[in-house]
Amino acid sequence: MTAPTPTDRVTATPEAVALLDRLAAKHGPLMLHLSGGCCDGTAPLCLPKGEFRMGGRDLCLGTVAGAPFCMSDDTFQWWRNTQVILDVIQARGGGFSIEAPDGVRFIARARLFTDGELAGLPDPQPAETV
Repeated sequence: MTAPTPTDRVTATPEAVALLDRLAAKHGPLMLHLSGGCCDGTAPLCLPKGEFRMGGRDLCLGTVAGAPFCMSDDTFQWWRNTQVILDVIQARGGGFSIEAPDGVRFIARARLFTDGELAGLPDPQPAETV
């Protein structure tokens, strides 16, 4: 894993990277999507790449262990000043995310960017390009 730069929009803990690597070995290339809805709003959905239909308003903030990390543009408005830190916790999720059978779930944590970091951040890319 390449060390993230301070201005990466999305990073991950070593535990999240290890889980993504294990899931990718079993399921192939992966993708992550943060819905921002009222249910599981900080629990990104992890699916085999291509199993989730991206909308025209979805954005890709970057990649984590080779997996694109995406969210809708209106959800991004809430996260735009923060670095998303993908982590994993021991908990059962109520969704379709592929880590659920293992008794764990991904969670998105946040760290506010400094003013200097914000000035150098690239805009997220449309998710349809991933």
